[in-house]
Amino acid sequence: MSGVAGLGVDERRARVVLSLLAEPDDATTGRLLQQRGAVETLRLLDSDAAVPGLSRVDAQVWRDRFSPQEVERLSERLRTVENGGFATLIAGDVEWPRALDDLGERAPYVLFVRGATSFLARPLEDLVTVTGSRASTSYGERVASELAGDLASRERLLVAGGAFGVEGAVHRGALAAGGDTIAVLAGGVDRLYPRGHHDLLNQVADVGALVSELPPGAVPTRHRFLARNRLLAALSGTTVIVEAAARSGALGVAREAHRLGRDVAAVPGPVTSVSSIGTHELLRAGTARLVASANDVEHLPPQHLQERAELSADFQRRNAPVSESPGRSM
Repeated sequence: MSGVAGLGVDERRARVVLSLLAEPDDATTGRLLQQRGAVETLRLLDSDAAVPGLSRVDAQVWRDRFSPQEVERLSERLRTVENGGFATLIAGDVEWPRALDDLGERAPYVLFVRGATSFLARPLEDLVTVTGSRASTSYGERVASELAGDLASRERLLVAGGAFGVEGAVHRGALAAGGDTIAVLAGGVDRLYPRGHHDLLNQVADVGALVSELPPGAVPTRHRFLARNRLLAALSGTTVIVEAAARSGALGVAREAHRLGRDVAAVPGPVTSVSSIGTHELLRAGTARLVASANDVEHLPPQHLQERAELSADFQRRNAPVSESPGRSM
C-alpha cells in the first residue's frame, strides 16, 4: 500500500482513510490511534518500520488485516466520501459523543453522520437505546413502539439500529410522538439497510440522525453488525431489551452495556413465548432490571458499579458470543 500515508494530511483525513482500509473494532489500530494518532498510524501501516508494542511478526499480521488498495483507487474513494455531503466527527470535536471514549481502544476511528450531529452531543442520561428481535411478535412491536413514544414525549433521545422488528418499531414510535431518534447502521449512511426501511430511515435522517463508523458505500457484514453492538451500548446511559430469543443478537448489546457500566433493563414477555427467552434470562440472572413503561425506565434504581461488573461477568459466562448477519433474525 505504498503511498497511502500521503493521503492522511491531518488527523481527520487520516481517520477517514483508516475507515476505508480497516474493519471497525480492531484493537491494535485503536491502541495506536490512542497512543500515536491517525497520521502516525497510517505511516506505520505504510512502512516496514517497527510498530510499538508489536513483534515484527505481529506487526505484519496487523498490516495484513488491512484491505490492499491502489493509492489512486483509494484517493478516488476518499474524494467520493469527502464530497458526499455527510458530516464526519472525530474525538475532540465539539459534537463528538464523549460517551464513546468509554470504549477506550475500541472507540470508532471516525463517525459519519447524516442528519443532526448536535444530537450526539446530548448528555448521556438523555439517550436510551432500545433494541430487540428482528423476528418480533406483534406484542414486541407494540411494546417497543409505545415505550419509544412515551420516552420521546419525556424528551429522551431514542437510539436503535435500523432492522425490521423491534428497532423499526422504536423509530416509528418516536417519530409518531414527535420525538428525536438516532439509527446506528452497520453499513454506510448512504446504503440504507434493510431496503424495506428505506423510507423510515430517510425520515430518521430528516428529523434525527443516521450514524455509522463505516464510510459511505460500505455494505453491512456479520462482523460489522457485531461491532455495532458496542456503539448501541456506549451511546446511551440506559439500554432496554424488548424481546430477545435465546441466541438473539440483542443480548450482545446487553453484554456491551454491562461492560461499560451502563444501566440495562428488559421488558418481560409471555412466559410461553420463545421470542422472550433471552430477555427472561437477563431478568433471571439479575443482569437487567424489569421495566414495563417509560416511567420504569426513568426511575431505575442506582446500581453499584461493582455489582454491575459481577452480574455482567456471570451473564457472559452463561451466554456464548452471538453471531449476527444481515440475513439472520435477532
